[in-house]
Order: sequence, then structure tokens, then C-alpha cells
Amino acid sequence: MAFGKYHSILLMLVIISMSSSCHAQLSSTFYDKMCPNALNTIRTAIRTAISRERRMAASLIRLHFHDCFVQGCDASILLKDGGEREAAPNNNSARGYEVIDNAKLQVEKVCPGVVSCADILAVAARDASVMVGGPSWNVKLGRRDSTTGNPSKALTDLPFFGADLQTLISDFARKGLSARDMVALSGAHTLGQAQCFTFRGHIYGNGTNIDPGFASTRKRRCPASGGDSNLAPLDLVTPNSFDNNYFKNLMQKKGLLASDQVLFSGGSTDSIVSEYSKNPAKFMTDFAAAMIRMGDIEPLTGSVGQIRKICSAVN
Repeated sequence: MAFGKYHSILLMLVIISMSSSCHAQLSSTFYDKMCPNALNTIRTAIRTAISRERRMAASLIRLHFHDCFVQGCDASILLKDGGEREAAPNNNSARGYEVIDNAKLQVEKVCPGVVSCADILAVAARDASVMVGGPSWNVKLGRRDSTTGNPSKALTDLPFFGADLQTLISDFARKGLSARDMVALSGAHTLGQAQCFTFRGHIYGNGTNIDPGFASTRKRRCPASGGDSNLAPLDLVTPNSFDNNYFKNLMQKKGLLASDQVLFSGGSTDSIVSEYSKNPAKFMTDFAAAMIRMGDIEPLTGSVGQIRKICSAVN
């Protein structure tokens, strides 16, 4: 009887151990012993890329976001044959693949087969933020890379540039992120550029939620038809610096995308936008916390997935 009870307890412990190994927790110290130079190596590659082209900071943060929102933070967006690159929200839009590929190449020289592409993406987003004056945070590590992409989820799970507020709140809630997380993460639009086709409907929509002078200025580079890929800064004041001007713009009805301006249009998130416009330190803190939470979306850990040798293809 005693032996039977002991055997049951032992079996239970084995099951718990197996279960916990399948759902291993991410940790900021994951590579400290296995590859102590990993983070410095990635940082050098990211700094070099952004020094060459400052806009790359926005692209790398966005690449991490677009990865995490489609079947979790698993580097699926990096696969050339995964289908996500060609999905409408990413095609001729997502950038920075070559920067991640180079960071991976450098890390492989230091520690072959140890550091995942998913982790490199997460670290690159943090380093990109810091490089342009944004916050830093302790990136949790230990993700593994997927072996497949999911182009259909890219179409359904990535927020749409014309979405209304409730849709955006729902999109983020499905990923375990709050409305405050959503507004904070949208603040990444203090950086980077958008293509004409993504904001044409907003500037020509004759709505009351856009400053007429701002709309007129944007129309010069974005005609009613044609010029789809013409670029405009998401933040018209400081497009290459991470600050809270994005929120100040929204309060003046100068949000470039419809999905930007809905954050301050008489709805439930107006107070958060107002808060961030007045308190840049609070925005920075909330952005960092939201990026950590976003990095926790459905990671592959333990023995699931693989550590790709190159980020654009499975092993």
C-alpha cells in the first residue's frame, strides 16, 4: 500500500516535471551561461543598422510586433517560405529582415545553434527603442523558432489601419493585452513612416476627426488615386525620435492613420492618450511593460520548435 502510494506520487512528479518542461518560463538570464556574449553581439548589429538608417528602428519594433501577433513570438514572419511575408499586412511593408539575418549570422559565430531567431527579434526591438531615445527593458528569453508560418492568421490577427476603437481593443484583448497596452504600443508610431494607401481613406474621408490643415498637407504627397507607396511620417514632428509627440498629435487631430486617431475621438481611450501627452515618463514605462507582455504571447519553449541556423529557413 505504502509502495503504491509512493509510486503514485513519483508518477505525479514525473508528469508535473514533463508538463513544466513543455511550458518552460522565459527568463532574462536564459543565455547567461550558454552564450554570455549573445546580447552584446545582437546590440552591436542593431546599432550599426540604425546608424546607417534611423528609420530601421521603427521597422524592427514593428517586425517583432507583427511576429508576435501571428501564432505567437516564434519568428514565423522571418521564414521566406512561410507565407507570412507575402500576406497583405506585411507584403512590401514589413522591413528589417536583412538586419535580423545579419544579427543571427554574428551570433552564430559566437555560439552556434544556441540563440533563437525569435529571441533575436525580441532583443532587436528593445535595442532599436534605446537607440532612438526610447525606453529599455529586460527582455525575457528562451523562445524557440517555429517551423511553419501562418499567412491566414496574418490577415485576421494583425490590426487593420482602418479599424475602429472597439475592434482594436478586441484585437489586443485576444492576445492578452489591455486597452492601455494597446494605446502604449500604438505609441511606437512616434517612429517611422506609412504608405499612402494606408492613410488615404483618413485624409480624404471628410470626417470631423482630422485637422483640415493636416489633411491638406498630407494630400500633397498622397493623391486621391495613385502614389500608393508614397511615404509620410507617422509623427509629423519628430519621426526619428522616440517621444510622446504621437499623443500630442492625436489631441490635435493629426493622427496619420484612422486607427491612430480613433484612440482620441471621444472614446474610452481618450484619457490614456491625454495622460501620455502630458507625462512622457509614464508612457515610456507603460510602453516597456507592454512590450514585455507582448513578448510573452504564445512562445515556443522546451523541446517545441527549433533553433534555426538561419532565420529565413527551417533547418
